Amino acid sequence: MPNLLTYGRCIAVPMVAACLFWADILAGGMWLRWIALAIYVVAAITDFFDGYLARVWSQQSAIGRMLDPIADKLLVSTSLLMLASDGTIRGWSLWAAVVILCREILVSGLREFLAELRVSVPVTRLAKWKTTAQLVAVGVLLAGPAGDKLAPGITLVGIVLLWIAALLTLYTGWDYFRAGARHLIEDDA
Repeated sequence: MPNLLTYGRCIAVPMVAACLFWADILAGGMWLRWIALAIYVVAAITDFFDGYLARVWSQQSAIGRMLDPIADKLLVSTSLLMLASDGTIRGWSLWAAVVILCREILVSGLREFLAELRVSVPVTRLAKWKTTAQLVAVGVLLAGPAGDKLAPGITLVGIVLLWIAALLTLYTGWDYFRAGARHLIEDDA
């Protein structure tokens, strides 16, 4: 069951992207943003439950440990790219998205390298908060212009949350790099 939740999160990625794509193309397609948000929220909730259920039911697996962070990265990065594409994230706020995307690539590459050395860098509590901050920021931004029609300022709140997520992302990225750097230096010595 926990792995099925993770697979579902992966399947949600193209669904969210398609909704955002068509919301931007179709006249009056703002309702598709709400569908994208609903799919995204369900997918984000599975991020908590897949790990929780795996621990409670003692069903932790290698594929689950590998696929869970990948599913998170796919969901967040695809959403950020689509939000940049439709102009919800623009101007200086693009830098927050760039920081998030670059950190995810850097940490993934670092983890891959360290895995070859049989070194594990555990996920920190702050990294879990970073993921939560990213998921919430992107969720608010998915509502974006459609949300602004209900409550003006939703997009601005999402942008502020995105910057907070970017700062946490930068800090946790540095923390991972610092933790892995000594292994990089030892390997070259």
